[in-house]
Amino acid sequence: MDTRQKPYLLIRPKSGLQLIDFKELKEYRDLFFFLVARDIKVRYKQTVLGGLWAIIQPFFSMIVFTLFFGMLAKIPSDGVPYPVFNFSAMIAWTYFAGTLTGSGNSLIENINLISKVYFPRIIAPLTPVFAGLLDFSIAFIVLLGMMLYFHIYPTIMILILPLLIIQMMLTASGVGMFLSALNAKYRDIRYTIPFLVQLWMFASPIVYPTSIVPEKYRPLYALNPMVGVIEGFRSILLGTIPFPAQTVLLSLLVSVGFFIIGTFYFKQTERYFADII
Repeated sequence: MDTRQKPYLLIRPKSGLQLIDFKELKEYRDLFFFLVARDIKVRYKQTVLGGLWAIIQPFFSMIVFTLFFGMLAKIPSDGVPYPVFNFSAMIAWTYFAGTLTGSGNSLIENINLISKVYFPRIIAPLTPVFAGLLDFSIAFIVLLGMMLYFHIYPTIMILILPLLIIQMMLTASGVGMFLSALNAKYRDIRYTIPFLVQLWMFASPIVYPTSIVPEKYRPLYALNPMVGVIEGFRSILLGTIPFPAQTVLLSLLVSVGFFIIGTFYFKQTERYFADII
């Protein structure tokens, strides 16, 4: 009788401090591009309006906010027509809210893939961050059309816009990674995300300008990273106020902090995802 032991492979989670392995991400870039393309296709599969949904959601939200906050409540809009004032914030917020929700639920929605195939798990929450840029781009073109209609023209400061977009992506991905890791362990987090997004929206200057916030509280208010993004958008595109460099810088630092914390927590817990999901 053959008494030789058969070879076996023991898979153990990595121990110690885990950081982003950019070399590994590069090796799996084809999978990442595939998941981004799949996310975009699934979003508009078997829909009547297709890509128009990228415009409909922020546009109709803008109409409702204009009626109730612009016309009835008479909320100031820093000297520009309220529709374009609100829509310039809505395109950033719609991207952020959609990305945060998609990223926070990404592990649960890809449970079959994660439990059967190995790939860098961080790809899952980052996929909605990049897939959402298509909708953002479409809505941004509509914003440019509205600006032309109201005879509002951007200045050379528009060159700073990519920095604000990166800040927006950092915030969404950082918070999204943190929530996705929590969601893998505590399934009620998925029900908390819409509530969090709703509260965050009213804590951001979407329907009102930052100028109505008392000046002594504005540094504290700028700790909300979307404040710097939205106010930066309005300053660059609409010229509502001089570029709020201090607010944007403070919000950018918070965005980077969110990204670092979210990444750190995600990487430290991802070794258990396949077991707990």
